[in-house]
Amino acid sequence: MARHRTTEEHPSVDRTGVNTVVSPVELLAAATPLILAGVLLVGFLWPATRAMPIAWVAAVVIGLTVWGMPFEWIIAASITGAMTAVQILWIVFGALLLLYTLTQAGAFDRINQGFARISDDRRVQVILLGFFLAAFIEGAAGFGTPAAVVAPLLLALGFPALAAVIAALIGHVLAVTYGAVGTPIIIGIENPLAASEATNEAITAAGYTVQGYSVEVAVWAATYHAIAGFVLPLFAVAMVVYFFGDPDERSLKPAWEVAPLALFSGISFVVPYWLSAQISAEFPSLVGAMVGGAIVVTTLKAGYLVPDEEWDFPPRSEWPSHWVGTIEPGEVDSSTARRAGDAAVADGGTSAADVHDISLLRAWTPYVLLVTLLVITRVVEPLPGFLQGEPLEIGGTVITAHQFIFTTTWDRILGTTLGGEISWVYVPGFWLVVCAVVAIPLYKMNGSQVKAAWAEAAQKLIAPFIALVFVIPMVQIMLQSGAHAAGAESMIFVLAQATADLVGPAYPFISALIGALGAAMAGSNTVSNITFGGFQFEAATQLGLPTQLMVGAQAVGGAIGNLVAIHNVVAAVATVGLVGQEGRVIRLNLIPLVYYATAVGVLALLFSYVFFPGLF
Repeated sequence: MARHRTTEEHPSVDRTGVNTVVSPVELLAAATPLILAGVLLVGFLWPATRAMPIAWVAAVVIGLTVWGMPFEWIIAASITGAMTAVQILWIVFGALLLLYTLTQAGAFDRINQGFARISDDRRVQVILLGFFLAAFIEGAAGFGTPAAVVAPLLLALGFPALAAVIAALIGHVLAVTYGAVGTPIIIGIENPLAASEATNEAITAAGYTVQGYSVEVAVWAATYHAIAGFVLPLFAVAMVVYFFGDPDERSLKPAWEVAPLALFSGISFVVPYWLSAQISAEFPSLVGAMVGGAIVVTTLKAGYLVPDEEWDFPPRSEWPSHWVGTIEPGEVDSSTARRAGDAAVADGGTSAADVHDISLLRAWTPYVLLVTLLVITRVVEPLPGFLQGEPLEIGGTVITAHQFIFTTTWDRILGTTLGGEISWVYVPGFWLVVCAVVAIPLYKMNGSQVKAAWAEAAQKLIAPFIALVFVIPMVQIMLQSGAHAAGAESMIFVLAQATADLVGPAYPFISALIGALGAAMAGSNTVSNITFGGFQFEAATQLGLPTQLMVGAQAVGGAIGNLVAIHNVVAAVATVGLVGQEGRVIRLNLIPLVYYATAVGVLALLFSYVFFPGLF
């Protein structure tokens, strides 16, 4: 049951009711790993593969010297983080494998054609590809994939490279909170909160399990997104027509002409999106994109909400040089079709033309199967427990799965109270791999195509592996830095307390910005949630604010930060030959970021103080 807390609780009183005073040395030390990561990533534009090992070393040194953590606790916290990193990488691998399998088979091009052939109006294409398709890819794969995939598709349709990147980055924001089949919530929120004994106890005392609490967080995040984000298709269209229309006469008039379609698209997405968030964090982005996209496509095909006149970019000769990079718009042959066709011919198989002989239904089948499997394995009892290693009784016979196949668990690492777990079968990574394997006979793929898909997916894991095996252990050291001694508080708690004391009752307004900062630094909503989820929980506790609302705002902020995350921007501009224009992309995307962060901040204030002050 929800626990009602009043603002009479003193903001600088810890969970035990004892006033705690944070010294400037402790505060600076606690902030050092995050400041160092931010300076290296944002200030010097270092890749995470270089910056995060240094930030981890800083956390280790501070944990040993300032917090007095025994060495075995440092190693145990790092191992716990590394196990979480492996689970994330398992999901990433499955998501990328399915994506590249469909790419090699030509099925992904078929999905793209199904969207693109509905209309030649650039504004409609922004909505269908830049919004719905980008959101769907984010829901299935996440980790910066949408912009890197959708931007070149828009470029192939004749979009200026810069416009293609802007549309793709803005379009996928709503889906980021539940990207990669719910990873930012499940791995970024649920697991770290469960790993913190104090936080776990607080959640349990309020009448929740950590998993149940995480579902509540997912619902509130979807609520923020639904209210603030249903205008996102219109925002994306407005950005494209204003900045990439006639250079001599900038106007938002073309955007208002398709406002009914854009707003209808946003509502068609957020309604199923919000409803599916009530069940699990795996589904909102996928369901919103699939159901909403189907509704909008059906509406357009029926002749409703179709623009009276088609809008297009100015003639190519009038484009400023910074709009285009090394790849000329409209001249991009389908690289996926070419790779798939070449592989087939080399293997004695079909030609490139035959590769595209795939019906739209068959092209979507693996993703439909994925959603079906995820629903079954998370809703149909007793499968969820069995897939996580619990015994299953059928007709009086108890079936016990081999523990290692289902989960790898390490309790009391190096004699500490810390532990970690990797759920090999329950997490979406396993089912993504299953769907990728099913796709092989479905599309009659040959050996070269299959090998290319697996090789490309594996190759893409190298950089995130190096980053994740340092960033998550760094966060775990910060989270567990007070666990070794009774009465000691963690670095995260110290930062939360200082922030709460500084901004006081205005904290809800900046909660989403904190999440955005984390994502902008790390290039990942998941990592932002891992880094700041506990921070938000502790700050809410200190101020007597509803923790669900603050952690939910964190999950939304992590999505917003992807607009300017240097990792995502670099990946996107590279796919359209626009390397060197990252700063311009970030400056333009600050416009939707400011809108979204402000809107969510206002909502968080209203929810916390006016509408839902009694929530835990």
